[in-house]
Amino acid sequence: QVQLVESGGGLVQAGGSLRLSCAASGSIFSINAMGWYRQAPGKQRELVASITSGGTTNYVDSVKGRFTISRDNAKNTVYLQMNSLKPEDTAVYYCNAIIVTTSLLPWTASNYWGQGTQVTVSS
Repeated sequence: QVQLVESGGGLVQAGGSLRLSCAASGSIFSINAMGWYRQAPGKQRELVASITSGGTTNYVDSVKGRFTISRDNAKNTVYLQMNSLKPEDTAVYYCNAIIVTTSLLPWTASNYWGQGTQVTVSS
């Protein structure tokens, strides 16, 4: 089994910063891409940022220049540094990882999700 455990959400004023962390544990052979999604009330879940095992990053336009995704492969952990937060960033943030759980061939990657952490930005 694989678990993704998130931490770091909370309440912050507009212009403030938060850092989210997500640690993967369990039966892990390798982790491919990791990412952060968010879902605001009444809206669809959207990809905020992603990072490959090689460190290539991708961001949704609305957070470019404000958010930074990074990962520590030795710790199986992905981070999201969120600066200059805006009220429209308010959402539940979910960690996502594409994980291969066994070294046996053929390697099969599966999609795993964290439980979500609330980020609330007040104006």
